[in-house]
Order: sequence, then C-alpha cells, then structure tokens
Amino acid sequence: MKKSIFILLLIASSLASIASGSEYTQRVNPRIGTGGHGHVFLGANVPFGYVQLGPTEPTRGWDWCSGYHESDSVLIGFGHQHLSGTGIGDLGDIALLPVTCREQSEVIFSHDDETVKPGYYAVTLRDHGKPYVNVELTATQRTGMHRYAFPADQDTILLRLDLGQGIGWDSPKQVMMEQRSPHRIVGYRFSKGWARDQKVFFVMDFQQDVSLEKLNGDTTGIIKTPNLYPLSPLQVKVGLSAVSIDNAIANLQAENPDWWFSQVCDKARLAWEKELAKIQIDTDNEEDRTVFYTALYHTMVAPSVFCDVNGQYRGADGEVHQGDFTNYTTLSLWDTYRAAHPLQTLIHREKQRDIAKTFLHIAEQQGKLPVWHLMGNETDCMVGNPGVPVLADLVLKGFDVDTTAALRAMVASAMRDERSMGLLKQYGYIPYDLEPEKETVARGLEYALADWCIARVAAVAGDKPNHGYFLNRSKSYEKYFDRNLKFMRGKDSKGNFRDNNEFDPLSTKHRNDDYCEGNAWQYTWLVPHDVHGLVKLFGNEKAFIQKLDSLFIVEGDLGDEASPDVSGLIGQYAHGNEPSHHIIYMYNYVGQPWKAAPLIRRVLREQYRNGVDGLSGNEDVGQMSAWYVLSAMGLYQVEPAGGKYIIGTPLFNEARINVGDGKTFTIKALNNSDKNIYVQSATLDGKRYDKSYINYRDIVAGGTLTLVMGPKPSKWGTSKKSRPCCTSKSRHWKAGK
Repeated sequence: MKKSIFILLLIASSLASIASGSEYTQRVNPRIGTGGHGHVFLGANVPFGYVQLGPTEPTRGWDWCSGYHESDSVLIGFGHQHLSGTGIGDLGDIALLPVTCREQSEVIFSHDDETVKPGYYAVTLRDHGKPYVNVELTATQRTGMHRYAFPADQDTILLRLDLGQGIGWDSPKQVMMEQRSPHRIVGYRFSKGWARDQKVFFVMDFQQDVSLEKLNGDTTGIIKTPNLYPLSPLQVKVGLSAVSIDNAIANLQAENPDWWFSQVCDKARLAWEKELAKIQIDTDNEEDRTVFYTALYHTMVAPSVFCDVNGQYRGADGEVHQGDFTNYTTLSLWDTYRAAHPLQTLIHREKQRDIAKTFLHIAEQQGKLPVWHLMGNETDCMVGNPGVPVLADLVLKGFDVDTTAALRAMVASAMRDERSMGLLKQYGYIPYDLEPEKETVARGLEYALADWCIARVAAVAGDKPNHGYFLNRSKSYEKYFDRNLKFMRGKDSKGNFRDNNEFDPLSTKHRNDDYCEGNAWQYTWLVPHDVHGLVKLFGNEKAFIQKLDSLFIVEGDLGDEASPDVSGLIGQYAHGNEPSHHIIYMYNYVGQPWKAAPLIRRVLREQYRNGVDGLSGNEDVGQMSAWYVLSAMGLYQVEPAGGKYIIGTPLFNEARINVGDGKTFTIKALNNSDKNIYVQSATLDGKRYDKSYINYRDIVAGGTLTLVMGPKPSKWGTSKKSRPCCTSKSRHWKAGK
C-alpha cells in the first residue's frame, strides 16, 4: 500500500503543476490516433522539437511505425526520438528502461497506468502486479528529462541503456557509450534505416553518482545507482545533437541546466499553450473542442528543429554546416504540402523564412529540393516534387524568400532525369511500359501540379522562358485522361492506354499499379492547379459534376492487394489518404458549394473523433489533422500554391486566428448548427462578399468574415464571378500577377 501511495502522490504533484493555467493543453487528448492506423507519437515533446521522448514498444508491424500502438502492453524503452503518423518506421534512438535485473529487456505495462499531456508523459510500471517505479518524462527542444521514483524499500536502481534497438527499418551501424564522470555518460548512435545515414550524439547527466556496465560491447549498458527515495527520485537529463557530443552537451547546458523537473515540464506546457492559443474557437460541443485542439497539437509535432543552439547542423551532404537560421527536418512533403504547410503560413508565419532557407540549403547540398527529408537524409519517399509547392507557396504569399534562388532550386529539381522525370521530358508524360517503378499516373499528376507552381514563381521573377516551359508541362495531366472512360489512366510509349481488360478503376494494388496509394477513382481528380482545365476534359460542367457526384456513391472491392493507406471511404473518396483531401472543395469551382457542405460535415463528424482510433488513416506528420483544423474553421487551400482558400462550412460558431503582427482574422458562422450547414450569405468586414473563396492576403490583413448559415442550399457562391478561378493561363505571367 505504501508503494502505491508514494507513486500516486508524486503523480498528483506533477499533474497539479501541469494543470495550472492550462486552458488549451487541457483540451488536448494525445491518445487520439494511437490506435487504428493513426500511427501518432505519444510522449513528451515541445512544438517542433528535435526530441520526442516517449515509450517504445517492440515493432510488430505497420501500425507500430511511431513505436507505439494502443493494442500493445510491452515496453522496451523510453526513446528520445520518434516519428508521428508516418507509414514507415524509424528512429527510437537512445532508449532508457528501468529494470529489476540485468537480464531484463522489456516490461509489461497497462494503459490505465499512463498519464499524458502536452509536454508530459508518466506511467507506473508494475512487477507481478505491484508498482515498482513511476516514470515521468518531459522535454525541451533538444533535450529530454526523466524522473524515476522507486519504492523506498528498494536499495538499488537499474536502468538499461539501449543503443541497439530501433523502430521498423532502423538498425545500428556504429555505437559508442562511455562514462566520463560519476554523473555523466556520453556516446553516439549511427544507424541505417529509412534515414540511410543517421547520426545522433548524446550526453546523459544524472543527479547522483552512477556506474555503467556494458553488456554487448557498446550496444547495451546497465546503469546502477543507489535508490535515494524518498530523499529524492532519480533524475536524468539527456541532450541530443546530430553534430557532436560537445554540441549535445552545449544543448543540454543551454536548455536544461538545472534539476527542476516541474519547471521544465511547466515550460513545455507553456510552449504548447502559446502555440495552441493561436486559434480560439467558440463551440458548445466539448468533444469537437477536444478533437480540434488535439488536431492542432498534432500539426506541431513536426517539422522538427534540426540544428544546435550554436547554429550548427548536419546537412543533406552529410557535412556539418554553420547556419544563421533554424534548420528543420522530418519533412513529409507529399502529405503536408496540401494542408499542413498552408495552415503554417497562417499561424506560424514567423517560421516560414527558416522553412524556406532549410529548403534552399538542402537544394544546395543535394542538388534538388527535399522530397521526404529525415534527419538530414533524403529518403526519396513518395512521388512527384512535393518540395516545390511548399516553397512556391511561400514565394507567392510574399514571405522573405530569395525568389531567384527559389526558382533556380525548383527548376533544377524538375529537370533531373531521376524518378521518371527523364521520361516526362522525353515523352511529355510517363509511359508505364518504360517505368519499372510503376505508379506512372500518380507521378505524372504530381509533377504537373509542381510544374504549375514553378510557372507561377517564374511569372513573379519575370522569367518568361521558364514560365512558358513549365506552364506547358503543367498541362501534361491531359495526356493521362481517357475521354471515353473518363478516368486518368496509364499510357504506354506508343500513346495507347492500358488494355481495358487490364484496367480496374477500383484496384489499389500497393505500389504495383499506375497509382500510388489509390485508384483511378481517386486520382482522376488530382489536378488541383487547373480544376477548370479538368472540367474541359470532361466536356462540360454537367459531365464533371455527374462524375464527381458518383465518386461519393460508387462502392466496390479494392482488391486483395489493396494498399492499407486507402481508408476512410465515402464511396471511393478516401479521406484516410492525402490524394483525396482537396476533392470535396472542387464543387466550389463549378458553382455548387452547397454540395460540398454536407460532405465536409460528414467527414468532420465521421472521420475524426475523440478516441484512440479517432483518425481514419495515418496522421502523416500533421496533414490529416491540418485538414480538420482548416475545414472545421471553414477554409481549405485547393490550389497547391498561392493562397486561395476555398470557403466550406464552418463547424464552429466562431474561430479567431492569430495571423501575426498583432492581427486577428475571425470567421463567424451565424445560426450555425448540425442542420444549418449551408452558407446563405457572407460579409467581409461588413461588406457583402459573394466569392466562395478568400485570398491569403485578405486573411493575414486581419478582419472578420461573417457567414450566415441556413438549413437549405442557397445561391451564394454559385455565380460565375463567385467561383475560384485557377490562375494558370499565360496572360497571368507578368510579375506579381
């Protein structure tokens, strides 16, 4: 009984500190997405931190990509780095585990014994049903802090230090650990996984004397120390760096020089409070409030800071560089260019200069913009040139970006012969019979939208040749469109579509077809840069709308080899994966925003909920949640760059967005309810507003968009003048247009 009491008192003390002044963090449920296929990180971190300190379970399959799944009850350590929402597992670096004997390598735990808040994680570990240690974790940007409380009648504490374990693909190449003083252990872990050459250096400081015993060379160590509880729990501080041990020490000294666990925890909470407070919502539905702030929280796990306090970072060339900016990593761009980055440009405007510099330095170091960058490594994961839309969006929205350098990096990225681009340059599309990696339709459509972004930036730069070339290339999507079957389809080097007997529009063969994590029904709409051009391919708006309506009705078998990413289905609309995310908002482009409204509300209600399986697909490093955050406020950016936010149907009565520079943009939905989902009329700062979209410059100027809601469709947003018009025609080429 005494063991239970001391642990409960320690937890209560920590939680009392955390709860004080936690208006927004108390709304967050970090467990959302830890079950199902959400793959989210659970543990202690700060917004955009390099360190994600949390529990790590054995890798048992795809759903353990973050190192943790709600269905499991075995822990192998508390690692300092994890991914959130990815479809591939990696990291798990520098793991500590309190054990009862030298031979022990895992422990059993119960989710009922866990407590997790933004910036804080705790769990009580039990031995034969009795609590034997309370674990508490918190973090700064580059450091993690542990607090272990053992029963007072236990004389000795054992911690297992594991440099060998990894998550998923990850495995060590070279490791080292050594004790430099009675209070300090240092080392490094070089590994090969999804990040092919990851380097992480660490310093581990203890508040009391410890001794290190190595078990398997430098791979595993047992740290032994006397138990001083109740005089004091065992506290451990860990600093990380991708550059050197000295930098890890400097990071620790700068960010966490003392031994006040509660103070570090409180600073982490305040960091989350500051970021979460950037959007304030008015709703009577507490479940919606929890889902919203959890989604906003999930959008800020990454990108992750990837430089030390002295500005040094490990570049894409593997070398150490000195930067005058904050360098970032964990760039899941195929996912996040769609909504996560457009959301950032609204609420994290102060970070966008550094995001742009990160992209440009990566381009200098590896010869192209990032595709999927992880810990200084280009993984080349997914298709297209997804770094282009993100950088182009920053240029077109007027951020502090070197436009000439940005255009140069975009053109260089788009003119390489790798990843099917050589075939694109030669044929004007990517023939399926010449590309062994398949996925040619997905590749081609993604390249087309990226090329449109390059053309837009070339226009701003006054570069007419590049504008014309890439605008023409952005039309290559037309070559995949089968006017007879009305689908985007694979085409061979002779210009022929696949034989109809080989074509199944429902098939989603995983990485073994013309599509990437999707089928013909979903990819036919991947023309967000030229929606009106796509309408013309169908012949007229009526045919386009009829096909679009069908998307949300058609059902069928996706096949035995179906990609697990294709989830969250409404007909063949797959909200659980990114290629579908813009499609509902296409109704605004053809004057039928009233058709989008019930579908948006359905997704908001059915595909997101306050539960461990509260996401319909992978979190994908913030994209799934960013869709919710934007859509719940009533906005979504369809075109991949430029800042045209389509107006949907707000879930909340009011949303106040801190857009920086002391300005607030407010979206009011009058008469809003589960029945009143249709916009009847609108005003912008008191003046009549008939457009079914709003430009970025109007949002960041501050002001109020008022939407009057009703139970039936209206004529608002239906006229030709009210519809969003894709700016892809050559007449827009002049700078600033």
